Amino acid sequence: MTFVSINPATGETVGTFAAHSPREVENRLQLAFDTRRTWRLTAVAERSAIVARAGALLDERASEYARLMTLEMGKPLRAGGEEASKCAATCRYYAEHAERFLARELVAGAGADDYVTFEPLGVVLAVMPWNFPFWQVIRFAAPALVAGNVVLLKHASNVPQCALALETLFRDAGAAEGVFQTLLVSSRDVAAILRDSRVSAVTLTGSEQAGRAVGAIAGERIKRSVLELGGSDPFIVMPSADIPRAAATAARARVINNGQSCIAAKRFLVAEPVADEFERRFVHAIGQLRVGDPLLPETDVGPLATPAILEDIERQVSDSVRQGARVLIGGARLDRPGNYFAPTVLADVPLESPAAREELFGPVAALFRVADATAAITLANATAFGLGASAWTRDRAEADRFATELEAGSVFINSMVSSDPRFPFGGVKDSGYGRELGAYGLREFVNVKTVRMTFGAGMDSAATE
Repeated sequence: MTFVSINPATGETVGTFAAHSPREVENRLQLAFDTRRTWRLTAVAERSAIVARAGALLDERASEYARLMTLEMGKPLRAGGEEASKCAATCRYYAEHAERFLARELVAGAGADDYVTFEPLGVVLAVMPWNFPFWQVIRFAAPALVAGNVVLLKHASNVPQCALALETLFRDAGAAEGVFQTLLVSSRDVAAILRDSRVSAVTLTGSEQAGRAVGAIAGERIKRSVLELGGSDPFIVMPSADIPRAAATAARARVINNGQSCIAAKRFLVAEPVADEFERRFVHAIGQLRVGDPLLPETDVGPLATPAILEDIERQVSDSVRQGARVLIGGARLDRPGNYFAPTVLADVPLESPAAREELFGPVAALFRVADATAAITLANATAFGLGASAWTRDRAEADRFATELEAGSVFINSMVSSDPRFPFGGVKDSGYGRELGAYGLREFVNVKTVRMTFGAGMDSAATE
């Protein structure tokens, strides 16, 4: 099997890479298993120093990595640089806070020798997607590594150069062989690797279908798993909102990463009293976006990552229009080389259409009008997904209601949904389970161990479960 890196802006082949053979996979798996013994005993400060050096290298190589991301999956070059910088900041965050997050915790009222400690699980398999090829790896790997785990990365097949660059990054940062390894294998190989007793846990970012398959195997083998899956995030606008700012932010929130982001706003739920103004400003902002070569600094929206993704978004739009949706702007692929789809706004979207029910992984927005906050919350929650939500209001009571009643892993008031290393990130419902980032993300892949020591009198006292 060969992995092919194709420039989605031109269709040209950038490079080809041979898959790892079964023997190479076995060697890497055994190396990871052997390395975990020494890595877990390495001082937290030393592990943190290596992750900090990885962060410094990410800053030094930001331009190089940004170009690599753009050539492999089409994100605008500027966005690639921002992604590398965010990865660097996340490495620094965990390097700075690891010792505090992993420190032994004493239990109030217990003895001086009674405590809770956090120990690594061992080998963690990471199955990662192509849309943020560095960020979605680093946000898992940085906390996992400082916690003392070792990583096997199975990256998306269309970003092999990014996958190999990440392995080189940690090796150059001083990590021993076996601490972070990339596996160039197909999705079909994941099940056997996950079932191997040397793998302790798995994390996956991807589709619901992939999440169900991986989660089922993890459950079958009783292994820890974290799943970050799709999203159909609502963007709610109430009458009291700053409409010009909300509309401008809505355009950015929809086309982040060329519209290929789980936490991009996808369904825009606008209160009737301000719907006309918001629609006018939103459509105008979408129309001002510059679509083009992602290597050019002025480009806002580049191509979709693969022809299959282009065909899927084209089907979702055409099916929705056939069911009654109205195209306000865009609505079709662009007649040019590459996987380009015009930034699009749909109105009058039927609730059973793909634009309302499915995740739109491209620059397509579905616009809905709602009567009030109650109707907005009901429609926002009427989805299988529950990743993020954004609500715009200057009414504090209304904001508190959105924060409480929206079914999502994150709720942002008067700003677009984003991830931050300081805050836990993840979803509910079909958007998955478990958390990345923050102290919660670090502790997903540790054994929370209770230790109680008794010496002298009372050593033989009876205990109950």
